[in-house]
Amino acid sequence: MRTKMTLLGAAATAAVFLSTVTAAVAVPDNKTPDTQPASEPSPVTLAEGLVGPLHVSAGRDGALTVSEEFASRLTRIDAHGTKSVIYSNPGWDVAGVAQQGSTTYLLESQGAGPEDKRPLAGHVRTIDGDGHQNTLGDFAALEKDHNADGDTHYGFRALPAACAALLPAEVPAAYTGEVDSHPYGLAVSGHTAYVADAGANSVVSIDLESGETGTVAVLPPRSLTISAAAAAANHLPDCVVGRSYRFEAVPTDVAVGPDGCLYVTSLPGGPEDPSSGARGTVFKVDLDDGDVQVLADKIMSPTGLAVDDEGDVFVASLFGNGILRIDGHSGRQSTLLSAASVADVDVHGSMLYATVNTLPPDGAPATPLNGQIVSVDLKHGSHNRGSDD
Repeated sequence: MRTKMTLLGAAATAAVFLSTVTAAVAVPDNKTPDTQPASEPSPVTLAEGLVGPLHVSAGRDGALTVSEEFASRLTRIDAHGTKSVIYSNPGWDVAGVAQQGSTTYLLESQGAGPEDKRPLAGHVRTIDGDGHQNTLGDFAALEKDHNADGDTHYGFRALPAACAALLPAEVPAAYTGEVDSHPYGLAVSGHTAYVADAGANSVVSIDLESGETGTVAVLPPRSLTISAAAAAANHLPDCVVGRSYRFEAVPTDVAVGPDGCLYVTSLPGGPEDPSSGARGTVFKVDLDDGDVQVLADKIMSPTGLAVDDEGDVFVASLFGNGILRIDGHSGRQSTLLSAASVADVDVHGSMLYATVNTLPPDGAPATPLNGQIVSVDLKHGSHNRGSDD
């Protein structure tokens, strides 16, 4: 992650939530969705007392698997709400999780971003029904060999040298993608796993039989026009006001839709403060040709998503309103459920599962973490879909 690209010092950036909780973050009053439901479905709490449950995956047996990322462990929650740790690896980032049949897949990595001085390392770990483990792929090697966004230009375009000289040291005038890898979001379909690499700014595929990795798509930069207020708040020179800055699009999760396309949530790689607007995006990636399109944008901090059988997309808005429902055809947004610090969602049949209260409450950073898993019956909430009224 590129912490140097944070323009608003008080903002909750991708680097903050993807590494550790260092400060409380206020939940903004964000009114981005086109429609607000007249009534919301009632969530059922399935488990609590979790430490940073940033990822959740529902299995066919009714069990849920949760990545407690701040504790570097994987926890299984059975149909009765009983918790059991099925994997722990202190010192590693235990991130995205998926289930297929009796096998559990998870991501783990080290060395992402400028603050982590350890060598880059990352792979998929599998745990079969008998508890046997295996590792597949080498995301760090792929990034070192190819640097997925190495030809992508970020920053200002044609900024005069005299203006560039006035920028703070942590804000480069222009640069191309750096070598970095942080495998974070995971989806499994057939014999292939798809990974949202938040360091490489790309979506990666891995053959689950051979372990071969490859870049599926590089997410395009997201631009922001620097306002006078943003310039003043971040000690930027007046000469950049009105100019566009191209920020890195940071992928946070990936899902396979019923149309065979990939759906990817992305943080804007820069200001997440509502004063600059909600700037997160859901991209749609065509696996046939690698074409990347925007399905929906103006989303506050989208960190997880799931796609149902009808092609509707459900998004966890970590610092926003809660869980959004995005029509898979029109891209229209509505709020499915209001909740605090929702980090991830998964859909299994008509049930949606979400991790909530994943971060300390605003103003109480020392409060012990009490992450929860809740379920929502989508049949009850089906009337909340966005409309053209």
